[in-house]
Parts: sequence; C-alpha cells; structure tokens
Amino acid sequence: MESNSKNMSTLPEESLEEELQSEEPKQPPLPSAFASLPQRPPTQSSLEKYAPLDWVGYFDEEKDISIPDSNDVFHVYMAGTEGPVIFCLHGGGYSGLSFALAAGKIKEKARVVAMDLRGHGKSSSENDIDLSIETMCNDVLAVLKEMYGEQPPSIVLVGHSMGGSVAVHVAAKKTLRSLHGLVVVDVVEGTAMASLIHMQKILSTRMQHFSSIEKAIEWSVKGGSLRNLDSARLSIPSTLKYDDSKKCYVYRARLEETEQYWRAWYEGLSEKFLSCPVPKLLLLAGTDRLDRPLTIGQMQGKFQMVVVRHTGHAIQEDAPEEFASLILNFIARNRIGPHGVEIPGLRQPLQSQT
Repeated sequence: MESNSKNMSTLPEESLEEELQSEEPKQPPLPSAFASLPQRPPTQSSLEKYAPLDWVGYFDEEKDISIPDSNDVFHVYMAGTEGPVIFCLHGGGYSGLSFALAAGKIKEKARVVAMDLRGHGKSSSENDIDLSIETMCNDVLAVLKEMYGEQPPSIVLVGHSMGGSVAVHVAAKKTLRSLHGLVVVDVVEGTAMASLIHMQKILSTRMQHFSSIEKAIEWSVKGGSLRNLDSARLSIPSTLKYDDSKKCYVYRARLEETEQYWRAWYEGLSEKFLSCPVPKLLLLAGTDRLDRPLTIGQMQGKFQMVVVRHTGHAIQEDAPEEFASLILNFIARNRIGPHGVEIPGLRQPLQSQT
C-alpha cells in the first residue's frame, strides 16, 4: 500500500496548506485539561475532495441481466419512466456510470439504460477478454432481448469510443426493428485507426496501481483523462478492482490483452455509420477528427454533427448537461417517441379511437 502511494507526487493543495499552516502565528498553549483536543481539520481534505459519489439520484435502479444458456450476466443502470430508451454503451476501460451525470437530466424526458460491457464494471462473462466486435454486438442484442422481449420500445443507441463502434455495428446489422436513432460520441475511423499503433504504449505508461479509490479519482482528473471531478467521482470506482496479491486497486478491464480485436472495432466504421438507415448524430471534441468519407457524408447531409468545445475525449462526462441537451434535441428534432416516430396530428386521433 505504502509503496504505491509514492507514485503520486505531493499535491499542490497539500504543499500550499503546509505553507499556510507554517505562516500562521503560534497559538498560546492550551490549558492542560484540553491539551489532547485535535487541531481543526482543513476545510476540505484531499480524501473528501476525491471521495466516490453514489449513482443514486442520477440513475433510478441497477439490474443484472442474465443471458439464457450462458454464464454471462450484464449489469445495467436504468433511469426514467417514459419516452424512448436511450441505450448507452461506454468506451474501453470506462463503465455504464460514465453516463450517470447525463442520465440525471435525460431521464426527465426519456428512459436511459447504460450497460457495463463485457469485461467492464459489474458485468461478468465466460470470457472477459473476448472484446471482438461480433461478441460485443451479440451481447447488446441479447441484453435488449432479455429486457424487452420481442416487442422492444423505441431505441436510440448511444456509444462512446469503443462503445460507439459497437453501436454502429449493431445498427448496421439492421436486425433491431425498433431502432430509431444512432448517436456516436468522439470516434472516427481515420483517427482511431491511426492511433492504434500508440495504444499499447498509452496503456503501459498510465498509472497502473492505486493505494486507494480516491487516488485513482485524483489521477484521472489531474492526468487529464476526465475534466469533470463529479463525473470522475461517480464513474472511476466502477472501473477498478482490488488486487489482494498486490494490496492495491488496479483496472477492472484488461484492455492490453485485447489487442487482437482493436483493428476490427474501427475498420470500415465510417461507411457502416453512413449506411445505417436511421437518423444519426456524431458528437466530436474537435473538427480535426473527421475523415474523408464522413466529411463527404456530412456535406451531403447524411447525418448531424456537433463539435462540443472545451471537453476531452469523454464528452458525456466532461460536459454532461450539454451532452444531455444534445441527446434530447436529437430526439425532439427526429420526433422519436416511445413507440417510434410520432407524426403530429396523426397519433392523437389514433389513440382516441381505441
């Protein structure tokens, strides 16, 4: 435990507190009866600042979805009671709680389901390393079938990074009849393919061991992977597990062991995205991420694109309110209701006849 805590350098706030304390005038000694009283603690310690937050209040409930004829159990977080289902798929190394802050707002007008993908969060499977695109697509379809049966409500698939690839591949299969929208968050084939050669280095050079969950939350924010402290406090704990042999916290997802699948996540992704026969929204953290097929497709009006400024890769975590507004605007713009596209002036008379 101690050796791992040395990985974190002294925090700026801590050294500043020490300086301030050293400059404070010395207090006269207390009467002996009160000599054992503790010093007044600082207004907010590092432990408090980076303490985990509970998802309750953002999501309404969590469930384990057991897949028939297998040992696979997928964990989902759910929010909202009406409207279409916004089915959220997180990126590699994240969890369903990546969407917690956004879900707190989206659930006012739609239902939200965020799934822990295979090898992530609280989900368990027969093979956590099999992150092949085909396996992950089958997982999503199996969870949807188990949750909603043969007559699912209107569904909008939302996927971030690796989850965006899964969402596109599921949509491109054209087997999900109730799919009425597709939202892809900050993943583009050209940029993703180009970055694959750097992925192992990125994974191996990041902090691997944490003496506490608070240290992991702190590192995620100070290291720049997440820019929203509250979202980090909500989502980071579910991306970790305690390693008894090392006496510290490590990452739950073993991404470095899944390299054989990475290329297939992104190869041909742009054309697949453009081929999906539903309204599409692409959210990007920067315009430089567009590749040629998407640039042409966007000019032809085949999908809506929004660049969300001042965020990192995890747009839904860094700017959850803007993300939620963009999702709700997308639903309203495309008139996606709980049972599909709603045509004004037609749906109400049909209801009144029944």
